[in-house]
Amino acid sequence: MPRSFSEIFPKEFSVIGMIHLLAMPGTPLYRGSVQEILDKAMQEASIYVKADIDALMIENMHDVPYLKRDAVGDEVATTMTIIAHELRKEYSLPIGIQILAGANIKALCTAKSSSLDFIRCEGFVFGHLADEGYIDSDAGQLLRYRKQIDADNILIFSDIKKKHSAHAISSDVDIVETAKAAAFFRSDGLIVTGNATGQAADLEELQAIQENVELPILVGSGIDAENILTYRPFCDAVIVGSYFKKQGYWANDLEERRIEVLLGML
Repeated sequence: MPRSFSEIFPKEFSVIGMIHLLAMPGTPLYRGSVQEILDKAMQEASIYVKADIDALMIENMHDVPYLKRDAVGDEVATTMTIIAHELRKEYSLPIGIQILAGANIKALCTAKSSSLDFIRCEGFVFGHLADEGYIDSDAGQLLRYRKQIDADNILIFSDIKKKHSAHAISSDVDIVETAKAAAFFRSDGLIVTGNATGQAADLEELQAIQENVELPILVGSGIDAENILTYRPFCDAVIVGSYFKKQGYWANDLEERRIEVLLGML
């Protein structure tokens, strides 16, 4: 059965802690051990849960350079399914997934088989030029597939005017109109970011989206202890990865003190 955002995130404002998984099998930085990937993910999850995080999300960030859409190998999706399954067995809090780059169908498959709660989707509406090349929109395909596999309980949060991308071909469509299109195409929530990982979203854009679109808004980059209270009135949740790492760099280990400081401000 379909679920609402508030069923998964009952608090007025939620913090989603990002787990940047070690490189998957078949990718240039793979270390040769799936068990090591799993152990690292479980360790980071335990740190987040101990700090009373609201939700977790896994992502194959270390798989650089990324493939796109269906080119992402089954070895990646399968490994991430194993990790997602183990996280779900251990923890009852909301858990989501993103499979880079734009492998939204595979992310939905993993979420379904592992009983996850949401996916982060890139390329939902309006095609754009990403690092990996041109990514076409897939809302129609994705939502039909969600229906076919009886996964309506898994929410789809879609990036709009996504980071690490050029949007010249849709430059005459501003971010509010993009948000309206995502809402019309039945997205379950909107993710707004800065131009790159760790860069903050534009507050004026966030406010404009909030005033014009009746969908949950998530800020997907650039949140830290210095700005979280500024962003809080304009969104329903934040996805935090880089700030929680040592020196604020996404590839470093988690630093418990950073998590405690940020969550303690709320």
